Amino acid sequence: MTTKEIEVMGAARTDPGVAALVVEMVALATATPRSEILDARHKGRAAVQARQMAMYLIHIIFQWPQDRIGAAFGRDRTTASHACRRVEDRRDDRCLDEMLDRLEACLRLSPCAPGWLREPRP
Repeated sequence: MTTKEIEVMGAARTDPGVAALVVEMVALATATPRSEILDARHKGRAAVQARQMAMYLIHIIFQWPQDRIGAAFGRDRTTASHACRRVEDRRDDRCLDEMLDRLEACLRLSPCAPGWLREPRP
């Protein structure tokens, strides 16, 4: 097995956990039910913006490519790219910017963040 194959397999095991963590944090911060963030049929403004924030945070903190983010949310890469652009455009709003800064800080401290030192399993 190549290093790339091992990396892809590891990502497949951790992707649902990372996405769940980010969605839960965004749900708490925005008071938007997790189920609405994850449900593609929820087109309400709060659910859409929360979903976009979750995609953006995954891209910024975990450095996932757009296609991987889209797959984690059951969407394609163009949707993830659009979400990231929309959130970046909305960061001019001081309240949203502060919320995102705090969420970013919390997620950088999570055990699944890049750079976290993990003990090898025996």
